[in-house]
Amino acid sequence: MSTSWTRPGARRPLAARVAAPRVWSTSIVFRAGHRIRLQITSSNFPRWDRNLNTGEPEESATTARVAHQQIFHDPARPSRIILPVVPG
Repeated sequence: MSTSWTRPGARRPLAARVAAPRVWSTSIVFRAGHRIRLQITSSNFPRWDRNLNTGEPEESATTARVAHQQIFHDPARPSRIILPVVPG
């Protein structure tokens, strides 16, 4: 487990933090009434190497631990997703 690539180390369970993931450019038309779903995951295998969430060296790790993501959405920790709108 790590806090970032530049500051490796274990994270505290249930500790809130700001996440601003980089998303690749895309173009999707959402018509009136359409819905979108945001899927949060700690993995994108096989695009990137696996993360077994144990802190073991990745090249020799043998033990895996399930990662749990939690999105806070209460008054003290609001969440949001910002989608740009391009007039058509």
